[in-house]
Order: sequence, then structure tokens, then C-alpha cells
Amino acid sequence: MLGWALTFLVLALIAGFLGFTGVAGAAAGIAQFLFFVFLILLVISFVARAVRGRPPV
Repeated sequence: MLGWALTFLVLALIAGFLGFTGVAGAAAGIAQFLFFVFLILLVISFVARAVRGRPPV
């Protein structure tokens, strides 16, 4: 999922550089949404691992 967020970020940067502000804004919004979803899932996985009591590998 982080890969998709980075892909949309690169797409937004390229579109912004070429002057396609609408496409750049949409791609940046998608990248931001995917990044925050990734962070939420990361925190949930850390909490789940801590609750189980397993040491990190």
C-alpha cells in the first residue's frame, strides 16, 4: 500500500510540473489518503503484536 501511495505522489509531482493541476491535486489527495491508511494499519499491527506478547523479530 505504501508503494501505491508513493506511485500517486510521483504522478502528482509529474502532473504538477507539466501544468496539469487538476490531475496533480487528485493524485496528491489519493496519495495522502493511502499514506494515512498505511499508517493506521501499521499502528494496528504494532498494537496487535504488543498484545500478543511476542518480541519483534
